[in-house]
Amino acid sequence: MSPITLTAPGNKRLDLLIAEGCAITRSQAARWIEAGVCMANGRALSKAGEILKAGVAIEITPPQAKDLSVCKEDIPLQFLYQDADLAAINKPCGMVVHPANGNESGTLVNALLFALDDLSGIGGVRRPGIVHRLDKDTSGVILIAKNDAAHLSLSRQLKDHTMEKHYLAVVEGNLKEPRGRIDLPIGRSERDRKKMAVTRDGRSAQTEWVLLENMRDSALIDVRILTGRTHQIRVHMQSIGHPVAGDPIYGLRNGVRVPRLMLHAHTLAFTHPRTGDRLRVEAPLPPPFEAALRKLRLEPDRPLTLEVPLGKTD
Repeated sequence: MSPITLTAPGNKRLDLLIAEGCAITRSQAARWIEAGVCMANGRALSKAGEILKAGVAIEITPPQAKDLSVCKEDIPLQFLYQDADLAAINKPCGMVVHPANGNESGTLVNALLFALDDLSGIGGVRRPGIVHRLDKDTSGVILIAKNDAAHLSLSRQLKDHTMEKHYLAVVEGNLKEPRGRIDLPIGRSERDRKKMAVTRDGRSAQTEWVLLENMRDSALIDVRILTGRTHQIRVHMQSIGHPVAGDPIYGLRNGVRVPRLMLHAHTLAFTHPRTGDRLRVEAPLPPPFEAALRKLRLEPDRPLTLEVPLGKTD
């Protein structure tokens, strides 16, 4: 991995500065500091809580990634876009993004290691090239970085909210308002630590939705997330009484009958890290999602508008 240079703002802990600047977790940043790969003014920085003077240049040489214990697997992938710096893939429903306990194979990472020769190493040995994630049962577009420079650029766009992600969701019940904004913090549920919930001490989360069509006991909406919390759309829509249809965790026990979680990452717009061009990638609806829509719509043969123009949900 190439060295990364950051400039200290003068008011931020070293571990937090490195985590944000290098698109890694704070614990991973602490391990880098402990490994002695972070330098400033010719000395190795060793204290995670150190706050350097404003303007001090920090040079970071990330440790070489260990040989992957994750196996390459010849799993078909649908590429929506690809060049030397990045790829956009239409992840299918049911595919886990990266290996974890109980999901060591069949993941998107397993498939990427077989399909691509180059992947960013910033995500570590189990998340090479992974810029953001989608839940296992959420389908749609996901970005993959092929080098560290692209990874850092895309991660900053996520952090600065300049990457625009739109989802299509079928939610339970009809909606009375044409659009809405949910601004409620999300954290671990106190009742069930395996679930997320709206909590007082949770992390800030904002979701915007626009009604596309009311259907039989349900509604099709376009959803834009301004933050990227775990299960954000599912938790926020449940919090207003309209959980995502087919959700086994946050959904209704006797909701509308659908074959899968009705959540699909439909479009993603971002600035190309090398050219500066604004790109927009769209993931077509999976056949089971589209078939469920036809059964729920009041007028299934009428043309369906599947999106709100980017930037119009503000």
